Amino acid sequence: MNPQSATAASPKNQRTLVGRVVSNRMQKTVTVLVERRVKDPMMGKIMTRSKKYHAHVPAGEYRTGDVVEIAECRPISKTKAWAVTRLVEKSKEI
Repeated sequence: MNPQSATAASPKNQRTLVGRVVSNRMQKTVTVLVERRVKDPMMGKIMTRSKKYHAHVPAGEYRTGDVVEIAECRPISKTKAWAVTRLVEKSKEI
């Protein structure tokens, strides 16, 4: 067994999320807003819950409004433990 493959997480048990870039003002970091829809246990109403994640980007190629996929990775800083894996949808330029 290759020692490098033993330390790397396999893609099948790596968490991935899809969200919208809301800030790209930091160097090598974007803020991604991930929204999920949950059903209220008592009322049964569908509500939107959102959370922001800081994701690592080696080069600053993502802009505000882009929809991206992020994957869990090793902690890079105090608040950054996610990395952008791919661009899902480019933002609409106005």
